[in-house]
Amino acid sequence: MKETVIPKAIVDEAIKANGLPSVGKASIREVKKLINDIEKASGTRFVRMEMGIPGLPAAKVGVEAEIEALKNGVAALYPEVGGLPELKEEISRFAKNFLDIDVNPAGCIPTVGSMQGSFAAFLTVSRAQKGKNTTLFIDPGFPVHKQQHRVLGVPFESFDVYNFRGPKLREKLESYLKKGNISSIFYSNPNNPSWICFTEDELKTIAELAQKYNVIVMEDLAYFGMDFRHDISTPGVPPFQPTVAKYTDKYILFVSSSKAFSYAGQRIAMMMISDKLYQTDFPDFKEFYSTTQFGRTMIFGTVYCLSSGTSHSPQYALLAMLKAANNGSFNFVHETRIYGEKAHRMKQSFLNNHFYLTYDKDVDKDLSDGFYFTVGYPGMSSDELLHNLLYFGISAISLSITGSERDGIRACVSLVPMEDLPLLDERCKAFDAYFGNK
Repeated sequence: MKETVIPKAIVDEAIKANGLPSVGKASIREVKKLINDIEKASGTRFVRMEMGIPGLPAAKVGVEAEIEALKNGVAALYPEVGGLPELKEEISRFAKNFLDIDVNPAGCIPTVGSMQGSFAAFLTVSRAQKGKNTTLFIDPGFPVHKQQHRVLGVPFESFDVYNFRGPKLREKLESYLKKGNISSIFYSNPNNPSWICFTEDELKTIAELAQKYNVIVMEDLAYFGMDFRHDISTPGVPPFQPTVAKYTDKYILFVSSSKAFSYAGQRIAMMMISDKLYQTDFPDFKEFYSTTQFGRTMIFGTVYCLSSGTSHSPQYALLAMLKAANNGSFNFVHETRIYGEKAHRMKQSFLNNHFYLTYDKDVDKDLSDGFYFTVGYPGMSSDELLHNLLYFGISAISLSITGSERDGIRACVSLVPMEDLPLLDERCKAFDAYFGNK
Protein backbone atom coordinates (compact mmCIF):
# COMPACT_ATOMS: atom_id res chain seq x y z
CA MET A 1 0.00 0.00 0.00
CA LYS A 2 1.25 3.48 -0.85
CA GLU A 3 1.96 5.64 2.18
CA THR A 4 2.22 9.35 2.84
CA VAL A 5 5.24 10.88 4.59
CA ILE A 6 3.02 12.11 7.43
CA PRO A 7 -0.07 10.10 8.49
CA LYS A 8 -3.15 11.70 7.00
CA ALA A 9 -4.94 11.57 10.35
CA ILE A 10 -2.32 13.84 11.96
CA VAL A 11 -2.58 16.43 9.18
CA ASP A 12 -6.39 16.40 9.09
CA GLU A 13 -6.69 16.63 12.87
CA ALA A 14 -4.31 19.63 12.94
CA ILE A 15 -6.36 21.37 10.25
CA LYS A 16 -9.54 20.74 12.26
CA ALA A 17 -7.94 21.88 15.52
CA ASN A 18 -6.89 25.15 13.87
CA GLY A 19 -10.47 25.81 12.76
CA LEU A 20 -9.63 25.86 9.06
CA PRO A 21 -12.55 24.85 6.81
CA SER A 22 -10.06 24.77 3.91
CA VAL A 23 -6.30 24.93 4.30
CA GLY A 24 -6.15 26.49 0.85
CA LYS A 25 -8.09 29.51 2.08
CA ALA A 26 -5.87 30.00 5.14
CA SER A 27 -3.71 33.11 5.46
CA ILE A 28 0.06 32.83 5.33
CA ARG A 29 0.38 33.15 9.11
CA GLU A 30 -2.36 30.57 9.65
CA VAL A 31 -0.48 28.14 7.41
CA LYS A 32 2.70 28.81 9.38
CA LYS A 33 1.02 27.92 12.68
CA LEU A 34 -0.60 24.86 11.14
CA ILE A 35 2.77 23.54 9.95
CA ASN A 36 4.29 24.16 13.38
CA ASP A 37 1.49 22.07 14.92
CA ILE A 38 1.89 19.23 12.40
CA GLU A 39 5.65 19.13 12.90
CA LYS A 40 5.17 18.90 16.66
CA ALA A 41 2.50 16.20 16.44
CA SER A 42 4.30 14.08 13.84
CA GLY A 43 7.94 14.61 14.73
CA THR A 44 8.59 15.16 11.01
CA ARG A 45 10.33 18.27 9.75
CA PHE A 46 8.74 20.02 6.77
CA VAL A 47 10.37 21.50 3.70
CA ARG A 48 9.00 24.95 4.50
CA MET A 49 8.10 27.21 1.61
CA GLU A 50 5.12 29.11 3.03
CA MET A 51 6.74 32.23 4.50
CA GLY A 52 8.48 34.96 2.52
CA ILE A 53 11.20 35.46 5.12
CA PRO A 54 14.79 36.28 4.15
CA GLY A 55 17.01 33.27 4.59
CA LEU A 56 20.23 35.28 4.83
CA PRO A 57 21.88 37.10 7.74
CA ALA A 58 21.01 40.77 8.12
CA ALA A 59 23.41 43.10 6.34
CA LYS A 60 26.35 43.58 8.71
CA VAL A 61 26.79 47.25 7.85
CA GLY A 62 23.23 47.91 8.99
CA VAL A 63 23.50 45.93 12.22
CA GLU A 64 26.69 47.71 13.24
CA ALA A 65 25.25 51.15 12.50
CA GLU A 66 22.09 50.42 14.47
CA ILE A 67 24.05 49.18 17.49
CA GLU A 68 26.15 52.33 17.39
CA ALA A 69 23.04 54.50 17.18
CA LEU A 70 21.54 52.80 20.22
CA LYS A 71 24.76 53.27 22.15
CA ASN A 72 24.58 56.95 21.25
CA GLY A 73 21.16 57.25 22.89
CA VAL A 74 18.67 57.47 20.01
CA ALA A 75 16.30 55.09 21.83
CA ALA A 76 15.43 57.95 24.19
CA LEU A 77 14.52 60.34 21.37
CA TYR A 78 11.48 60.61 19.15
CA PRO A 79 12.43 60.37 15.47
CA GLU A 80 11.43 62.97 12.92
CA VAL A 81 8.01 62.00 11.51
CA GLY A 82 9.25 62.32 7.93
CA GLY A 83 12.54 60.57 8.63
CA LEU A 84 16.15 61.47 9.43
CA PRO A 85 17.23 64.29 7.08
CA GLU A 86 20.45 62.45 6.16
CA LEU A 87 18.48 59.25 5.48
CA LYS A 88 16.08 61.10 3.19
CA GLU A 89 19.06 62.38 1.23
CA GLU A 90 20.49 58.87 0.92
CA ILE A 91 17.14 57.44 -0.25
CA SER A 92 17.09 60.13 -2.93
CA ARG A 93 20.61 59.11 -3.99
CA PHE A 94 19.56 55.45 -4.07
CA ALA A 95 16.64 56.32 -6.35
CA LYS A 96 19.02 58.02 -8.77
CA ASN A 97 21.72 55.35 -8.59
CA PHE A 98 19.56 52.24 -8.93
CA LEU A 99 16.30 53.42 -10.53
CA ASP A 100 17.67 56.33 -12.58
CA ILE A 101 14.93 58.66 -11.30
CA ASP A 102 15.03 61.99 -9.50
CA VAL A 103 13.04 62.17 -6.27
CA ASN A 104 13.32 65.13 -3.93
CA PRO A 105 14.44 64.04 -0.44
CA ALA A 106 11.23 65.57 0.95
CA GLY A 107 9.26 62.77 -0.71
CA CYS A 108 11.58 60.02 0.56
CA ILE A 109 9.94 58.71 3.72
CA PRO A 110 11.08 55.80 5.90
CA THR A 111 8.18 53.60 7.00
CA VAL A 112 7.67 50.72 9.43
CA GLY A 113 8.17 48.18 6.67
CA SER A 114 6.43 48.42 3.34
CA MET A 115 3.33 47.09 5.08
CA GLN A 116 2.93 50.38 6.93
CA GLY A 117 3.88 52.29 3.81
CA SER A 118 1.16 50.63 1.74
CA PHE A 119 -1.41 51.02 4.54
CA ALA A 120 -0.66 54.73 4.77
CA ALA A 121 -0.81 55.10 1.00
CA PHE A 122 -4.11 53.24 0.61
CA LEU A 123 -5.65 55.35 3.37
CA THR A 124 -4.40 58.65 1.95
CA VAL A 125 -4.97 58.06 -1.76
CA SER A 126 -8.53 56.80 -1.24
CA ARG A 127 -9.43 60.18 0.32
CA ALA A 128 -7.78 62.42 -2.25
CA GLN A 129 -10.64 62.69 -4.74
CA LYS A 130 -14.32 62.08 -4.03
CA GLY A 131 -15.75 59.54 -6.42
CA LYS A 132 -12.28 58.04 -7.04
CA ASN A 133 -11.77 55.83 -4.00
CA THR A 134 -11.14 52.37 -5.48
CA THR A 135 -7.77 50.62 -5.86
CA LEU A 136 -7.15 48.47 -8.92
CA PHE A 137 -4.88 45.53 -8.14
CA ILE A 138 -2.97 43.96 -10.99
CA ASP A 139 -2.98 40.41 -9.64
CA PRO A 140 -1.80 37.97 -8.50
CA GLY A 141 -0.60 39.77 -5.41
CA PHE A 142 0.26 39.75 -1.73
CA PRO A 143 -2.99 38.79 0.07
CA VAL A 144 -2.48 41.17 3.00
CA HIS A 145 -2.80 44.24 0.77
CA LYS A 146 -6.43 43.32 0.17
CA GLN A 147 -6.86 42.65 3.88
CA GLN A 148 -5.64 46.19 4.51
CA HIS A 149 -8.40 47.44 2.23
CA ARG A 150 -11.01 45.44 4.11
CA VAL A 151 -9.80 46.85 7.43
CA LEU A 152 -9.88 50.39 6.02
CA GLY A 153 -13.21 49.93 4.27
CA VAL A 154 -11.59 50.95 0.99
CA PRO A 155 -13.06 49.25 -2.12
CA PHE A 156 -10.86 47.49 -4.63
CA GLU A 157 -11.07 45.70 -7.95
CA SER A 158 -8.59 43.25 -9.44
CA PHE A 159 -7.73 40.99 -12.34
CA ASP A 160 -5.20 38.24 -12.99
CA VAL A 161 -2.76 39.75 -15.48
CA TYR A 162 -1.33 36.54 -16.90
CA ASN A 163 -3.69 36.37 -19.89
CA PHE A 164 -3.33 40.10 -20.54
CA ARG A 165 0.40 40.52 -20.99
CA GLY A 166 1.97 42.67 -23.70
CA PRO A 167 -0.41 44.60 -26.00
CA LYS A 168 -3.47 43.01 -24.34
CA LEU A 169 -2.75 44.89 -21.12
CA ARG A 170 -3.91 48.27 -22.46
CA GLU A 171 -7.47 47.23 -23.26
CA LYS A 172 -7.86 45.31 -20.00
CA LEU A 173 -6.60 48.18 -17.86
CA GLU A 174 -8.70 50.74 -19.68
CA SER A 175 -11.85 48.67 -19.15
CA TYR A 176 -11.48 49.42 -15.43
CA LEU A 177 -10.10 52.95 -15.58
CA LYS A 178 -12.76 54.36 -17.89
CA LYS A 179 -15.41 53.77 -15.21
CA GLY A 180 -13.93 56.73 -13.33
CA ASN A 181 -13.86 55.27 -9.81
CA ILE A 182 -10.23 54.06 -9.76
CA SER A 183 -7.92 56.18 -7.60
CA SER A 184 -4.79 54.07 -7.94
CA ILE A 185 -3.20 51.07 -9.60
CA PHE A 186 -1.17 48.74 -7.39
CA TYR A 187 1.17 45.86 -8.32
CA SER A 188 4.49 44.31 -7.34
CA ASN A 189 7.44 43.99 -9.72
CA PRO A 190 8.99 41.37 -9.54
CA ASN A 191 5.63 39.95 -8.65
CA ASN A 192 4.71 38.18 -5.44
CA PRO A 193 3.64 35.37 -5.88
CA SER A 194 4.09 34.65 -9.59
CA TRP A 195 7.55 36.22 -10.11
CA ILE A 196 6.46 37.77 -13.42
CA CYS A 197 8.28 41.00 -14.29
CA PHE A 198 6.65 43.69 -16.41
CA THR A 199 8.41 44.68 -19.60
CA GLU A 200 9.29 48.30 -20.32
CA ASP A 201 6.41 48.45 -22.82
CA GLU A 202 3.98 47.22 -20.17
CA LEU A 203 5.24 49.79 -17.67
CA LYS A 204 4.76 52.49 -20.32
CA THR A 205 1.20 51.29 -20.88
CA ILE A 206 0.39 51.46 -17.17
CA ALA A 207 1.89 54.95 -16.97
CA GLU A 208 0.14 56.29 -20.06
CA LEU A 209 -3.28 55.11 -18.91
CA ALA A 210 -2.68 56.40 -15.39
CA GLN A 211 -1.89 59.83 -16.81
CA LYS A 212 -4.93 59.72 -19.10
CA TYR A 213 -7.35 58.88 -16.27
CA ASN A 214 -5.61 60.86 -13.49
CA VAL A 215 -4.74 57.76 -11.48
CA ILE A 216 -1.82 57.34 -9.06
CA VAL A 217 0.44 54.34 -9.67
CA MET A 218 1.72 52.48 -6.62
CA GLU A 219 4.60 50.10 -7.31
CA ASP A 220 5.83 47.60 -4.74
CA LEU A 221 9.55 46.90 -5.26
CA ALA A 222 9.94 44.50 -2.33
CA TYR A 223 12.23 42.25 -4.37
CA PHE A 224 14.46 45.03 -5.59
CA GLY A 225 17.14 43.85 -8.02
CA MET A 226 16.08 40.19 -7.84
CA ASP A 227 15.31 39.73 -11.52
CA PHE A 228 18.72 38.18 -11.86
CA ARG A 229 18.53 38.18 -15.66
CA HIS A 230 19.73 41.80 -15.33
CA ASP A 231 22.52 42.91 -13.01
CA ILE A 232 21.56 46.30 -11.58
CA SER A 233 24.18 46.21 -8.83
CA THR A 234 26.55 48.98 -9.99
CA PRO A 235 25.37 52.39 -8.74
CA GLY A 236 24.74 54.94 -11.47
CA VAL A 237 25.44 52.49 -14.30
CA PRO A 238 22.80 50.83 -16.53
CA PRO A 239 20.87 48.59 -16.38
CA PHE A 240 18.63 49.96 -13.64
CA GLN A 241 15.73 48.45 -11.74
CA PRO A 242 12.72 48.78 -14.09
CA THR A 243 10.05 51.12 -12.77
CA VAL A 244 6.90 52.89 -13.89
CA ALA A 245 8.43 56.06 -12.43
CA LYS A 246 10.34 56.51 -15.69
CA TYR A 247 7.06 57.14 -17.52
CA THR A 248 4.66 58.94 -15.15
CA ASP A 249 4.95 61.86 -12.75
CA LYS A 250 2.37 60.71 -10.16
CA TYR A 251 3.65 57.61 -8.42
CA ILE A 252 4.47 56.09 -5.04
CA LEU A 253 7.22 53.47 -4.82
CA PHE A 254 7.74 51.09 -1.90
CA VAL A 255 11.21 49.62 -1.38
CA SER A 256 11.51 47.17 1.49
CA SER A 257 14.68 46.38 3.43
CA SER A 258 13.36 42.93 4.33
CA LYS A 259 14.48 41.01 1.25
CA ALA A 260 17.08 43.18 -0.51
CA PHE A 261 19.01 43.83 2.72
CA SER A 262 17.73 40.85 4.79
CA TYR A 263 16.65 43.36 7.43
CA ALA A 264 13.10 42.10 7.96
CA GLY A 265 13.04 42.06 11.76
CA GLN A 266 13.56 45.79 12.24
CA ARG A 267 10.60 46.80 10.03
CA ILE A 268 12.20 49.53 7.96
CA ALA A 269 11.37 50.47 4.38
CA MET A 270 11.29 53.43 2.00
CA MET A 271 8.31 55.20 0.47
CA MET A 272 9.20 57.42 -2.49
CA ILE A 273 6.59 59.96 -3.58
CA SER A 274 7.15 61.67 -6.94
CA ASP A 275 7.82 65.40 -6.83
CA LYS A 276 4.68 66.18 -8.84
CA LEU A 277 2.41 64.11 -6.61
CA TYR A 278 4.04 65.44 -3.44
CA GLN A 279 3.24 69.02 -4.47
CA THR A 280 -0.28 68.34 -5.74
CA ASP A 281 -3.18 69.85 -3.79
CA PHE A 282 -6.31 67.77 -3.26
CA PRO A 283 -9.13 69.96 -1.86
CA ASP A 284 -11.07 66.88 -0.76
CA PHE A 285 -8.41 66.20 1.89
CA LYS A 286 -9.99 69.03 3.93
CA GLU A 287 -12.68 66.66 5.20
CA PHE A 288 -10.04 64.57 6.98
CA TYR A 289 -6.82 66.56 7.26
CA SER A 290 -5.57 70.06 8.05
CA THR A 291 -3.62 70.38 4.78
CA THR A 292 -4.41 69.69 1.14
CA GLN A 293 -0.89 69.10 -0.19
CA PHE A 294 -0.37 65.39 -0.82
CA GLY A 295 3.14 65.09 0.64
CA ARG A 296 2.41 66.98 3.86
CA THR A 297 -0.85 65.09 4.23
CA MET A 298 0.95 61.78 3.92
CA ILE A 299 3.63 62.67 6.49
CA PHE A 300 1.84 64.87 9.03
CA GLY A 301 -1.66 63.54 8.49
CA THR A 302 -1.42 59.80 7.98
CA VAL A 303 2.07 58.57 8.97
CA TYR A 304 2.01 60.74 12.10
CA CYS A 305 -1.32 59.23 13.16
CA LEU A 306 -0.17 55.68 12.50
CA SER A 307 3.14 55.60 14.35
CA SER A 308 4.60 59.08 14.94
CA GLY A 309 7.34 58.17 12.52
CA THR A 310 9.56 55.14 12.07
CA SER A 311 11.57 53.49 14.83
CA HIS A 312 14.71 55.55 15.37
CA SER A 313 17.62 53.11 15.38
CA PRO A 314 16.62 51.14 12.24
CA GLN A 315 16.74 54.43 10.34
CA TYR A 316 20.46 54.58 11.09
CA ALA A 317 20.81 50.99 9.87
CA LEU A 318 19.05 51.85 6.62
CA LEU A 319 21.15 55.00 6.29
CA ALA A 320 24.35 52.96 6.55
CA MET A 321 23.17 50.27 4.11
CA LEU A 322 22.06 52.81 1.53
CA LYS A 323 25.24 54.83 1.87
CA ALA A 324 27.35 51.71 1.35
CA ALA A 325 25.23 50.67 -1.65
CA ASN A 326 25.37 54.16 -3.15
CA ASN A 327 29.14 54.29 -2.69
CA GLY A 328 29.60 50.87 -4.27
CA SER A 329 31.05 49.14 -1.20
CA PHE A 330 27.95 46.97 -0.51
CA ASN A 331 26.72 44.84 -3.41
CA PHE A 332 23.29 43.93 -2.06
CA VAL A 333 22.26 42.29 -5.35
CA HIS A 334 25.19 39.87 -5.22
CA GLU A 335 24.24 38.93 -1.65
CA THR A 336 20.79 37.72 -2.73
CA ARG A 337 21.75 35.71 -5.84
CA ILE A 338 21.57 32.52 -3.81
CA TYR A 339 17.77 32.76 -4.07
CA GLY A 340 17.92 32.42 -7.84
CA GLU A 341 20.26 29.43 -7.60
CA LYS A 342 17.94 27.67 -5.17
CA ALA A 343 14.85 28.44 -7.22
CA HIS A 344 16.41 26.84 -10.30
CA ARG A 345 17.19 23.63 -8.44
CA MET A 346 13.90 23.49 -6.53
CA LYS A 347 11.85 23.96 -9.69
CA GLN A 348 13.56 20.89 -11.14
CA SER A 349 12.48 18.76 -8.18
CA PHE A 350 8.87 19.56 -9.03
CA LEU A 351 9.17 19.49 -12.82
CA ASN A 352 10.90 16.09 -12.75
CA ASN A 353 7.85 14.69 -10.97
CA HIS A 354 5.01 15.82 -13.24
CA PHE A 355 4.35 19.20 -11.63
CA TYR A 356 4.21 22.19 -13.98
CA LEU A 357 5.00 25.89 -13.63
CA THR A 358 1.73 27.77 -13.11
CA TYR A 359 3.28 31.08 -14.19
CA ASP A 360 6.12 30.41 -16.59
CA LYS A 361 6.57 33.32 -19.00
CA ASP A 362 7.21 37.06 -19.18
CA VAL A 363 5.33 37.50 -22.46
CA ASP A 364 7.70 35.42 -24.63
CA LYS A 365 10.60 34.84 -22.23
CA ASP A 366 11.06 32.31 -19.44
CA LEU A 367 10.59 33.77 -15.97
CA SER A 368 13.62 34.62 -13.92
CA ASP A 369 14.66 32.31 -11.07
CA GLY A 370 14.21 34.24 -7.86
CA PHE A 371 12.57 34.46 -4.45
CA TYR A 372 9.29 32.74 -5.46
CA PHE A 373 7.97 30.37 -8.06
CA THR A 374 4.58 28.75 -8.65
CA VAL A 375 3.73 25.14 -9.47
CA GLY A 376 0.59 23.12 -10.14
CA TYR A 377 -0.17 19.41 -10.42
CA PRO A 378 -2.49 17.90 -13.04
CA GLY A 379 -6.07 17.44 -11.87
CA MET A 380 -5.69 19.32 -8.59
CA SER A 381 -7.11 22.69 -7.61
CA SER A 382 -4.95 25.12 -5.63
CA ASP A 383 -6.61 24.12 -2.35
CA GLU A 384 -6.38 20.39 -3.03
CA LEU A 385 -2.72 20.63 -3.99
CA LEU A 386 -1.73 22.47 -0.83
CA HIS A 387 -3.71 20.05 1.34
CA ASN A 388 -2.13 17.03 -0.33
CA LEU A 389 1.39 18.45 -0.13
CA LEU A 390 1.04 18.64 3.64
CA TYR A 391 0.79 14.82 3.75
CA PHE A 392 4.26 14.77 2.21
CA GLY A 393 5.90 17.31 4.50
CA ILE A 394 5.93 20.19 2.00
CA SER A 395 4.41 23.55 2.90
CA ALA A 396 3.49 26.52 0.70
CA ILE A 397 0.49 28.81 0.20
CA SER A 398 -2.41 28.38 -2.17
CA LEU A 399 -2.65 30.68 -5.17
CA SER A 400 -6.38 30.99 -4.45
CA ILE A 401 -5.66 33.64 -1.76
CA THR A 402 -3.54 35.79 -4.10
CA GLY A 403 -6.13 36.84 -6.69
CA SER A 404 -4.81 34.26 -9.15
CA GLU A 405 -7.23 32.57 -11.51
CA ARG A 406 -4.85 29.66 -12.04
CA ASP A 407 -4.40 26.47 -10.00
CA GLY A 408 -1.24 25.98 -8.00
CA ILE A 409 0.81 26.95 -4.99
CA ARG A 410 3.42 29.63 -4.28
CA ALA A 411 6.77 28.31 -3.18
CA CYS A 412 9.26 30.57 -1.39
CA VAL A 413 12.88 29.43 -1.61
CA SER A 414 14.42 31.49 1.17
CA LEU A 415 14.03 29.16 4.17
CA VAL A 416 14.95 25.96 2.35
CA PRO A 417 18.65 25.31 3.00
CA MET A 418 20.75 23.86 0.21
CA GLU A 419 21.21 20.66 2.21
CA ASP A 420 17.42 20.12 2.16
CA LEU A 421 17.16 20.07 -1.63
CA PRO A 422 17.65 16.27 -1.81
CA LEU A 423 14.85 15.93 0.78
CA LEU A 424 12.56 18.07 -1.39
CA ASP A 425 13.39 15.86 -4.36
CA GLU A 426 12.54 12.72 -2.37
CA ARG A 427 9.22 14.13 -1.21
CA CYS A 428 8.21 15.31 -4.68
CA LYS A 429 8.92 11.79 -5.95
CA ALA A 430 6.84 10.28 -3.14
CA PHE A 431 3.98 12.69 -3.88
CA ASP A 432 4.00 11.79 -7.57
CA ALA A 433 4.18 8.06 -6.80
CA TYR A 434 1.14 8.39 -4.54
CA PHE A 435 -1.04 10.64 -6.69
CA GLY A 436 0.31 10.03 -10.18
CA ASN A 437 -2.07 7.28 -11.12
CA LYS A 438 -5.14 8.75 -9.45
